[in-house]
Amino acid sequence: MAERPEDLNLPNAVITRIIKEALPDGVNISKEARSAISRAASVFVLYATSCANNFAMKGKRKTLNASDVLSAMEEMEFQRFIAPLKEALEAYRREQKGKKEASEQKKKDKDRKTDSEEQDKSREEDNDEEEERLEEEEQNEEEEVDN
Repeated sequence: MAERPEDLNLPNAVITRIIKEALPDGVNISKEARSAISRAASVFVLYATSCANNFAMKGKRKTLNASDVLSAMEEMEFQRFIAPLKEALEAYRREQKGKKEASEQKKKDKDRKTDSEEQDKSREEDNDEEEERLEEEEQNEEEEVDN
């Protein structure tokens, strides 16, 4: 577990991308400023996690959930971020639900295909057995005629 902000280093590529998306075109940022923002983001993540963990512990849980994070944001006086976070959370949940439904549908389709293939195989075996039986009857009839 990271106990100090220096122990947690967010990926530079991610920090750089976020900074570039936040700044207008043509605005550059020094390495020193990028490093300061990275450290500030690390401190924020640690603080938000610690606050969210307090809410989980109050609920006698060991797992942080979205409501813990939203409560932590409010406690940290970041109320203006709560609505966008809720919207992002709902979008995430819809996406996950869609993926789950697609996965279940794919499994059902695979099961149907397997069932259909098994039925086809069973029909083929039945047809083969019927053909063999008919051939045997024909041979028996020919032998009877010859006798």
